[in-house]
Amino acid sequence: MILAAGRGERMRPLTDTTPKPLLEVHGKPLMQWPMEAMAAGGFTGLVVNTDWLGAQISGRFGPTPLMDDGVALSISYSDEGRDFGGALETAGGIVRALPLLGEVFWVAAGDVFAPGFRFTQAAVDRFLASGKLAHLWLVPNPAHNPKGDFGLSPEGLALDAADEKFTFSTIGLYRAALFAAPYADIPAGNPGGVKAALAPILRAAMNNRQVSAELYTGPWTDVGTPQRLQQLNAGTPPAAAA
Repeated sequence: MILAAGRGERMRPLTDTTPKPLLEVHGKPLMQWPMEAMAAGGFTGLVVNTDWLGAQISGRFGPTPLMDDGVALSISYSDEGRDFGGALETAGGIVRALPLLGEVFWVAAGDVFAPGFRFTQAAVDRFLASGKLAHLWLVPNPAHNPKGDFGLSPEGLALDAADEKFTFSTIGLYRAALFAAPYADIPAGNPGGVKAALAPILRAAMNNRQVSAELYTGPWTDVGTPQRLQQLNAGTPPAAAA
């Protein structure tokens, strides 16, 4: 799943006319980078949730886009703006999309630039064998989030409380069971359009030792401001994926 429903308030005025996931980095829409990375890993069936200017996103990619590497994707859209008049936040949007997702699925934000990240079947297999409900990739804290989000134990558990915390990259593997009782109380498929954040669900599961994590140290940028976007585009384009 690619999260693409946010308004992008901090990116205004750029996002007044263009949804943030379609803003370009090195000649490609931001969200196309994780889409192509998922396709390169063999994950070609995607769900994209939309709200603000969402018709531009579905219009840009359609249901079966061909990526630059020649791989075709199959995309289902979860149009929160059309169905509920606004975005449902991360957990609300995921629960809404669950009927379109499998029992285990990737989630990545469409406005985070991590050109070196690899979505691999090996990671899925390890996650399946672990029995955990979620596996998160954490990154060293950027200047705009110096206190971090979650800790990481020596045995690879994500921690709600820790002396040292890292920033959640937005990239994770999940089981559908995380978004049901006792961690979430949103009805399956979120027919009422309940808005819900992801962090409280993750923290509750962490406290039951149900969330694993690892540190990712490759290039990573939360493209949250026009200045960060400008800096990315002023830098050297990343090398093609191996």
